Amino acid sequence: MGDNRLQPLELDKDETEILRGWATRRSTAQGLALRARIVLECGEGRSNIAVAARVGVGRTTVTKWRTRFLRRRLDGLCDEPRPGVPRTITDAKVEEVVVRTLEEAPEGSTHWSKRELAKTVGISPTSVHRIWRAF
Repeated sequence: MGDNRLQPLELDKDETEILRGWATRRSTAQGLALRARIVLECGEGRSNIAVAARVGVGRTTVTKWRTRFLRRRLDGLCDEPRPGVPRTITDAKVEEVVVRTLEEAPEGSTHWSKRELAKTVGISPTSVHRIWRAF
């Protein structure tokens, strides 16, 4: 049933319990649940093609998660950082916006406008608006 060209994937008792929990718990992210099901199927000695057919994904997806699991075990199944532009607004700047919004008022006004606060803090009005929506 297994493919002898594949590196065997053996799960210990604790890993199996954790993976079954991830695969069946309703609150688990669907991507992580799928990865857990893939690894559980691979742990039973099935080939990548057989696992792909049983789980309903492509063979390359099974190969990717089998390899990541073998390399990093359970940590390999978690999402890795995605590419993109790094953040330009620090946590300290976000904190400053929130604190000023909640604890201070501009001179001659009862509350901050996003443009006025942005000018005071040194970021764009759009960034102030995003921070306000988040908090």
